[in-house]
Amino acid sequence: MQRSVPQTFDRVLSSMCTDPHPAARAAAERFLATNPGDPATYEEVAELEADAVETLGKITGLADPHGYITSGGTEANVQAVRAARNRSRDRVSDPNIVAPESAHFSFNKAADVLDVELRLVPTDETHRADVDAVRAAVDDETVLVVGVAGTTEFGRVDPIPELAAIAHDAGAFCHVDAAWGGFLLPFTDHAWNFAHAPVDSLTIDPHKCGQACIPAGGLLFRDRNGLDSLAVETPYLESTSQATLTGTRSGAGVASAAAALDELWPDGYRHEYDRVSDLASWFAGELRTRGFDVVDPELPLVAADVSESTFQALRDHEWRISRTDSDLLRVVCMPHVTRDTLSAFLADLDAVR
Repeated sequence: MQRSVPQTFDRVLSSMCTDPHPAARAAAERFLATNPGDPATYEEVAELEADAVETLGKITGLADPHGYITSGGTEANVQAVRAARNRSRDRVSDPNIVAPESAHFSFNKAADVLDVELRLVPTDETHRADVDAVRAAVDDETVLVVGVAGTTEFGRVDPIPELAAIAHDAGAFCHVDAAWGGFLLPFTDHAWNFAHAPVDSLTIDPHKCGQACIPAGGLLFRDRNGLDSLAVETPYLESTSQATLTGTRSGAGVASAAAALDELWPDGYRHEYDRVSDLASWFAGELRTRGFDVVDPELPLVAADVSESTFQALRDHEWRISRTDSDLLRVVCMPHVTRDTLSAFLADLDAVR
């Protein structure tokens, strides 16, 4: 029987996953069979998780973070909604969350699973959350206002301080989804994290630009009550309670996240941010010289108006590309994407136009 092998990242331009750092790979293999869901039994991986959470706090401007390494941004976002719902039960009977239409589809899942109303509001002409629309959608039953720091479609950063103020004026919590942007934004002048606004919780994924192995997301809370609101008793384990959603989980993601953070924060991530930012600007310019309308990249994600026939022809050349909801070509400059990669893409683009 022929053994299957995974595809390489050579022609992958649509994904926010990437080739892990070698140290992350090695750590993942070492801790593959451990279970961070029972930290009293698996103490070594629990210590690595605490180290990873502490470093994620440094990255996001929080001196005393409370959280854990999730399976990814979806789990982190679901848990943020769950925590806000649970912490608001004494004042709200019919909870809702308010998020921009640019929010990740994980919030649709969260609303469905948790039986919470999701109110999606428009973005403005810059593809960021419309503050007035958010304010109009919030009411006495709102438990969470969501902002995105690095949107999936356009790489935009919502006005987080304004959204946090709206949330707290209504007695609600504020969550920032920085799953992708969290490892890029520390090297910009954007206001997006706990140090910039009274944000209550935040998603940040080491298995994206953090270069950890899948699965390795991250969920952080400003105070302990957020994490405690998720806890359930686990009487048959050495650990007596558990705040995670997945329960038993491999220590591979935790260990790889800790290893990648140890290897790359801060200088390695700063160097990579500079590289991919320059790459995205160059690529956007190359598309413009060819006559394509391009959305100015804010973070290293390029969206351009490419016809359906050209898009499909590029797919036929085995480029892994995707479209935004408004049918623009979407290219994400992840760590595996190089100038040579995009030059080859442009050569194929020239050939199929």
